[in-house]
Amino acid sequence: MLINRLDNVEVNVENGHKYAVRDISAGENIVKYGMPIGHATADIKKGEHVHSHNLKTNLDGKWEYTYSAPAKKALRGNTDMTFMGYVRENGDIGIRNDIWIVNTVGCVNKTAEILAARTGAKCFPHPFGCSQLGEDQKITQLILRGMVNHPNAGGVLVLGLGCENNNIEVFKNVLGTWDEKRVKFLNAQDFDDEIEEGIKLIRALRANADKCKRTPVPISKLKVGLKCGGSDGFSGITANPLVGRFCDKLTALGGSCVLTEVPEMFGAEQLLMDRCESREVFEKTVKLINDFKDYYTRHGQVIYENPSPGNKAGGITTLEEKSLGCVQKGGLATVVDVLDYGDTVKKAGLSLLNGPGNDIVAVTNLMAAGVHLILFTTGRGTPVGTAVPTVKVSTNSALAEKKKGWIDIDAGPMLEGKDMTEELFSLVISVANGDKTKNEINGYEEISIFKDGVTL
Repeated sequence: MLINRLDNVEVNVENGHKYAVRDISAGENIVKYGMPIGHATADIKKGEHVHSHNLKTNLDGKWEYTYSAPAKKALRGNTDMTFMGYVRENGDIGIRNDIWIVNTVGCVNKTAEILAARTGAKCFPHPFGCSQLGEDQKITQLILRGMVNHPNAGGVLVLGLGCENNNIEVFKNVLGTWDEKRVKFLNAQDFDDEIEEGIKLIRALRANADKCKRTPVPISKLKVGLKCGGSDGFSGITANPLVGRFCDKLTALGGSCVLTEVPEMFGAEQLLMDRCESREVFEKTVKLINDFKDYYTRHGQVIYENPSPGNKAGGITTLEEKSLGCVQKGGLATVVDVLDYGDTVKKAGLSLLNGPGNDIVAVTNLMAAGVHLILFTTGRGTPVGTAVPTVKVSTNSALAEKKKGWIDIDAGPMLEGKDMTEELFSLVISVANGDKTKNEINGYEEISIFKDGVTL
């Protein structure tokens, strides 16, 4: 399969790997998606396999970027479209009405698990909240704040121990204002029987949450996170472009999408910068990219040490190749904002979110930014999900058949030319209306908080 007429490699539809469509000289660029994905390290004959043994990245250090104002795009389509959501007291919209237990510290993980088992609430263990310093602890607090404020939770029990750095009184300063009917607090050290007290508080939260009923909500209120993991050679051909078309449609209707995995923008970042709605957003995007490169070098790591072994087994060779496939999840939508850890989605359109490509950290960051659900494309397969519905989109039909318990929709038919945009859009609306994703059915709902600091 030839993806772009400018390409000098094609993709084998059986295994996702690249093969030369003509003779390629050593040092010549290998072109896929119409863009260079590295250079040949040896002469390559027509029909020869092109991979790690004869292809190397062109990326090195920081780049210079240029700004060009994009053309403005008008809303189009049926902007009267709705989904059935929960309207919270502050006007926020949720698509679930669960009770969440949010731990200020990892020391109460088991307490939270017992409370969840006894009450039907959801808990999300993590190891942090104590023995952290400065910016490292702040990131933990901001992610937890995003969870407490997330509108998919009809009620939240903030569970602490009492002696941790991020104790409840300290965390309240980060949390700001809250609805006392929706958010309650429990320090385990303060009660003879913390389990009994926790059950009482969760029952009160459940009773209050049950008063909120689903009502029609404009589609423009929907916020969707975009993620890929366990990518393969088909990711940039099927599932990621499909999610990109979904993104274009939702943002055209006034909705919001969020693209993260900053290291997997390296090599394709100018494509995103060319769509920044203003010079201010462009400059934020440049900072987003360069700050993450500095993070690598600060820790003495090679900036472009990517893709993963699984990616390579699936046919992806260089970071440029991975990134050019990855950013397709953002479609052609205008980039309207750049978010840091703990920021929440504020603007309709496509936002970029700071964070690594690591699957569980990335979905946690997206959740904390306030997305209602996540579209997660995968070619190798993964069961991972987070506190919000995580829709798995397979890049190939073999995976969808093998892992029926993981995959929500198969993008494999796109290899035969099928347009699946409406099918995916309908699935998202059904999930927003209450249909459960495979990760919810299986109970794969986890978090992992980004760490960048010492532990005492």
